[in-house]
Amino acid sequence: MATPHNSAEKGDYAKTVLMPGDPLRAKFIAENFLTDVKCVNEVRGMLGFTGKYEGKEVSVMGHGMGIPSIAIYTYELFNFYDVDNIIRIGSAGGMQDYVNVRDIIFAMGAHTDSNYGFQFGLQGTFCPTATYDILEKAVNIAREKNVRFHVGNVLASDVFYKKCDEGDRYRNLGTLAVEMETVALYMNAAEAGKNALTMLTVSDHLYKKEELSAQERQTSFTDMMEIALKTAIQL
Repeated sequence: MATPHNSAEKGDYAKTVLMPGDPLRAKFIAENFLTDVKCVNEVRGMLGFTGKYEGKEVSVMGHGMGIPSIAIYTYELFNFYDVDNIIRIGSAGGMQDYVNVRDIIFAMGAHTDSNYGFQFGLQGTFCPTATYDILEKAVNIAREKNVRFHVGNVLASDVFYKKCDEGDRYRNLGTLAVEMETVALYMNAAEAGKNALTMLTVSDHLYKKEELSAQERQTSFTDMMEIALKTAIQL
């Protein structure tokens, strides 16, 4: 059941897939948290693995940067590989003063400046949201681990280097952070009748001088990784 972007066969992916943007972060999770690991995709360097966490099968795969990239990979997982649940585990830029670097954000909903929703032919504005069951499980696990977290809306932006920045407007409306993928994940899940949640670790801040290095982003998001894995085995 290979696609132009994925060499895996049907059945190679577990029902729940964790998806970091960086494929090397997927490799880190597979090597450090999973047992009985099998690499199921290497096309375009977008590494995908399936293994076991606490005895239950879980997959992890990179999704790349930006809405078009995650849109392709999640569409194929939901529609061609019978995946039921996707948990994005990514990074984000904090927007609120009470949000700090290394805090975890659970994206309840996603604003966007993207035109991705145009393809659905809807009149008005579609509101992409997380699956509540996954969100509730993740929040409960975060509480048990006693980590700092926030639940709310994020901005999924199409542009990293912006010529005209409307960040202040989203910040004034309570948006927790900005990232670049969640709206496509949530729309694809809704269209396929599947489940999705974005978890984010704040790696930098738009209004405070706080930032993690690229190496720290790749390997140090362990609280988020563990929460995602413990959530996955409850699904």
